[in-house]
Amino acid sequence: MDDAKYPILAREGRWHIALAAGAAVVVHYLAGPAWAAPFWFILVFILQFFRDPPRSIPDAPGAVICPADGKVIALGEVEDPWLKRPARRVSVFMNVFNVHSNRSPVAGKVMERWYSAGKFVNAALDKASLDNERNALWIRTDAGQDIVVVQVAGLIARRILCYVQPGARIARGERYGFIRFGSRVDVYLPRDAQFEVSLGDKVKGAAQVIARLAPPAQEK
Repeated sequence: MDDAKYPILAREGRWHIALAAGAAVVVHYLAGPAWAAPFWFILVFILQFFRDPPRSIPDAPGAVICPADGKVIALGEVEDPWLKRPARRVSVFMNVFNVHSNRSPVAGKVMERWYSAGKFVNAALDKASLDNERNALWIRTDAGQDIVVVQVAGLIARRILCYVQPGARIARGERYGFIRFGSRVDVYLPRDAQFEVSLGDKVKGAAQVIARLAPPAQEK
């Protein structure tokens, strides 16, 4: 679907919005605006949480786009726990006020998907990458470069949603999942990738380049 034509409120929030709106209307009608005020506040919070605005997706060669809105909380050399290789990792923390729709950082083929049950500690902590509930996608670009993007549950996040399966083609910036109520996304890159963000940067999902992949050897 064209990004500009996608509903501005994520489908994942439809029932939450309907229930919150119904409760606010009923309490307002039965008890008056003063009693209903907290319910209207909850409705506004839920509306802002499930917003999913259109974004202009960069189309530069080798660009790795940000998979989620948030803040860069980790940046560096690590061991990729999924592909068992030295890698570079960018971690983005989403608080409850960020857009929580998750986007594919690159275009390519989904090679594998792994789900791991786990804890629900603060997603801002580095140990959350290995201890918390998480869902990982291994994407291989058409140039043969391997990227792993991992949805990590947070302290109050209790639902990781992912809509793609191994064998599927995925476009750069395509919506592929959602995490409800505060979380983190890790992106594992080849070691020759170059970071385009710094620690502490606030980033926008689908609209911002977080790294660039080195061109394949034959194109250097």
